[in-house]
Amino acid sequence: MLDALARALELDAGERAHLFHLARVELPLDGAEAADSAPSELVAMVQELAPHPAYLLNERTDVLAINRQAEAMLGSPTRAPDGRRNMLWWLFTRTDGRTPQMEETARNSLARFRAAHARRIGDPDFAALIDALEHASPDFAALWDRHEVLAGQFGTKTIAHPLLGTLHLRHVQTIPTEHPDLRLTQFTPLDEATRAILAAI
Repeated sequence: MLDALARALELDAGERAHLFHLARVELPLDGAEAADSAPSELVAMVQELAPHPAYLLNERTDVLAINRQAEAMLGSPTRAPDGRRNMLWWLFTRTDGRTPQMEETARNSLARFRAAHARRIGDPDFAALIDALEHASPDFAALWDRHEVLAGQFGTKTIAHPLLGTLHLRHVQTIPTEHPDLRLTQFTPLDEATRAILAAI
């Protein structure tokens, strides 16, 4: 009924979203697949956020853009079996440098992925990634069965990096209003030592 009303009133995307918000009804997806590429202006923004680490994900946690500071700090996300660089695949299948902090990051990333997946039930791309991860990672399979959900991300993080040293950071994940299916993660330094390390990368 709300969609019919939006069409009759010739509402644009923002006005339609506001109508659903006023009715307290979740805005349905438009049926399109999860974005597998990012608009060039967002890719450029990720690079221009340097020296602050930043990366851009879609709802499936495919890495659409990442700057060199983020790669130096976190490592380079690997490709899932379908060939896409994917944050979840990298977090749950990498065998080097695993730390308790990385385990926590993987768990939180999975909880946010589950929240996105709830709106993508039946999407073959999501199903293929989940199936591949369940076969490749016992940790993923165990956590997936817990049904944990996490919507937002804001906090602080301390990274004991083997080459860069100890980094103290604030991090936040935001949703670009023009592209609500994308997630931009940014890190900023909490102290001058971390600021100097990032500036030197």
